[in-house]
Amino acid sequence: MWFFDALASGFQHPTDPARLQWFRIVFGTVCTLRFALAFGQGGWNRFTPDSLSTHLAEQRLGPARARLLTTCYRPALIIRTAAALALTVGPAPRPALLLTLAGAAMELLYLKSPNAVRYTLLTGTCLLLAGDLGHGLHIAQGHSTANTWAQCLLVLVTTDIYWNSAWQKFRSPQFRRGLYLAQWVHVYTQIRYQLPYRRQYALPSPIRRHGGNLTHRDTQIWRVVAATVIAAEIALPPALLIPQTMPYAVIAGIGMHAAFTCLKPRQLITFSGLTLGTYFAFAA
Repeated sequence: MWFFDALASGFQHPTDPARLQWFRIVFGTVCTLRFALAFGQGGWNRFTPDSLSTHLAEQRLGPARARLLTTCYRPALIIRTAAALALTVGPAPRPALLLTLAGAAMELLYLKSPNAVRYTLLTGTCLLLAGDLGHGLHIAQGHSTANTWAQCLLVLVTTDIYWNSAWQKFRSPQFRRGLYLAQWVHVYTQIRYQLPYRRQYALPSPIRRHGGNLTHRDTQIWRVVAATVIAAEIALPPALLIPQTMPYAVIAGIGMHAAFTCLKPRQLITFSGLTLGTYFAFAA
């Protein structure tokens, strides 16, 4: 298996640089979409004078640094979106990647739960360590050691994300018993028309009708779903590394992340898009 050969050789085992070049395109596309969506739903006006966001920034950062943030905020939104697009299709991916990561890191200053930002920075740093990012939509073919270290690191990051997520879910009795999912779907079914941004959620109506009533049958169904998710997150990384099982693992992963994204499309588009993109790194 190429991954263990790479570890044993001190990352001198040749791999196909196209793997991380494909991930670079996916990374840029996901970031472009995320940054473009940030203009809407009040994002452009986040730090208007006397807004709550401005007040919180002053409390957290102090008046001087908060003033710098509010001054640079709108230009940064534009620059980072252009940089993410340039990372995808432009001739100079490394400077574009640095600007993209800086633009994403800006969100650490004001988001309450910046997990998506941290994951973006983590996977983006792996990409930054690659020796051959390619350029534009051109994909190089062949084998070299230029991307071996970065590719192995990306595999380790994705494996850690999946296994840590499975461990956290397994430790939660509420999740294991299906109560968390059953309650989440039930509450969403009851209040979905009162939500200010309904398009942030995309739960299909059959699931709401047949799985959102908090009956014993619903809970048992969600218990099976919870067990399946935990098992899938444990099994996916090794299955992705084995050539014979990789196609099935990719299909399973796409299905799992599609289901995740239905729960919270805007919030999970970054995690799902980037994680699926890392699947390129699992192939030699």
